[in-house]
Amino acid sequence: MARRGPDENVFEEEQAGFRKGLGPRQLQMIAIGGAIGTGLFLGAGGRLAKAGPSLLFDFALCGIIAYLILRALGELVVHRPSSGSFVSYAREFYGEKAAFVAGWWYWIHWAMTSIVDTTAIALYVKWFGQYSTVIAGIPQWVFALAVVVIVVSMNLISVKVFGEMEFWFSLIKVLALLIFLVLGVVFVIFGTPTGSPTGFQVIADHGGWFPEGIAPALLLIQGVVFAYSSIELVGTTSGETRNAQQVIPKAINTVILRIVVFYIGSILLLILLLPYTAYQNGVSPFVTFFSSIGVDAAGPIMELVVITAALSSLNAGMYSTGRIMHSMAVAGSGPRFARSLTRGGVPWGGIVMTAAVTLLGVVLNAVVPAQAFEIVLNLASVGIVAGWATIALSHLKFVSLVRQGVYRRPGYRMPGAPFTDWVILVFLVGVLALIGLDYPQGTWTLGAMVLVLPCMAIGWYICRGRIRAIAAEREGVTGFFPTVAGRPASGHLSLTDQAAAEAEGARAERIAGQSDAARESSERQDAVDYTHDAVRRASRGRRSGRFRDRDA
Repeated sequence: MARRGPDENVFEEEQAGFRKGLGPRQLQMIAIGGAIGTGLFLGAGGRLAKAGPSLLFDFALCGIIAYLILRALGELVVHRPSSGSFVSYAREFYGEKAAFVAGWWYWIHWAMTSIVDTTAIALYVKWFGQYSTVIAGIPQWVFALAVVVIVVSMNLISVKVFGEMEFWFSLIKVLALLIFLVLGVVFVIFGTPTGSPTGFQVIADHGGWFPEGIAPALLLIQGVVFAYSSIELVGTTSGETRNAQQVIPKAINTVILRIVVFYIGSILLLILLLPYTAYQNGVSPFVTFFSSIGVDAAGPIMELVVITAALSSLNAGMYSTGRIMHSMAVAGSGPRFARSLTRGGVPWGGIVMTAAVTLLGVVLNAVVPAQAFEIVLNLASVGIVAGWATIALSHLKFVSLVRQGVYRRPGYRMPGAPFTDWVILVFLVGVLALIGLDYPQGTWTLGAMVLVLPCMAIGWYICRGRIRAIAAEREGVTGFFPTVAGRPASGHLSLTDQAAAEAEGARAERIAGQSDAARESSERQDAVDYTHDAVRRASRGRRSGRFRDRDA
């Protein structure tokens, strides 16, 4: 009898207890929200001040890469929806060690991002202190703590509550950008109320497209990558989305249009409406523009939109880490409590873990409020690079297995694969190099990886016994690391399992035609043969440093 495939054990266990609480309406807005965040509403001002109009090319390049990553993830989702997202795919295609590294890096990314978001929200709520003495008298860290408590509490109720929160957060962001885009186009064509010049003349009069040179434009790519982080959230929602294999491809196909309209359109209008020297770090570029034309009331409104964008990101981070950590806990890579679900089907363990680290953001707000945002920004960027690289590598392996006849490729596909997978990976290696060149913060960030990687190695060493035991129980341990090697998750037998099934069938037919005595003798001999074979394979595994074990 053929062994059970991973679709019948570990991957089903990953999804056990989750509820399909997300529909097309929420997913469409989540896809939008994942592509619009504080990187645009808050970070674009400082980047425009450093690079000028050339920032437009950064957003365009990163937007293309982000879309390719989404298409790769979308194809994997159609292959097998999973709340574990790319961590689950890393487990399927590369084994437990790859899933361990990918999962923990991604958790670090969201833990750091949650600190950034908490800091941003606290800063911008504190900004309203100029209008209220009550707000002015409350310490910044109090706002940070209140935000963490509220978002975590809402996430722990149900996935439907998360979906509704994200729907309304995304709707506010989209409406704000649409209003700006309409007004911006009108001002570019007919002029601003102040009569200041607009259009491409603004660019020509202030140094052209690269007024600060090419170097700032290149170095800022890493920051723009962070602006696009959260787009991969669509993959995490697949395990709790109704008709995910039909709904998610439709949502992903509209992302490229949103990137062009909201990101590229907004940056283009900002550089056509004001000289890049008018923008400044720490101030929303939209607030800068509206203030320049005398619409002071727009300032508080845009500040509220920035707070909404940060709340949306924090909400997404809590949701994503809960699901990713649950997937890891099921395989033994994460803490045992992270696999527990509430009655509403919410993986509370991972959410609480992220919340605990986010409280560090509250401490940073109390100790170094001015520097808290920059301290963790680069660490978050490294984490998203690791996550995106895992998606590209998983898709690359998937396409390779399709060519070997192990899987069937779905109709929804990433264009240009596997070439486009390599394009993504080369780009991400370049981003890491640029982070290292961004002295001093970026250089110190990569230096911190020297500490993070040994910690991961120690963590793997501590967890490997439990990981291997769980991998062995699901009857699919092979290769350099414990990994799934049974029937592919799509439900089609791999070539190895086809041969095993045929051999098992021939053996059953042979024994069925024998007498009772002969049958008993054959079964004893099969047991001896299996034992000898297992000893030989174990010996080879020890000599090569591999862990091999197959159950018949």
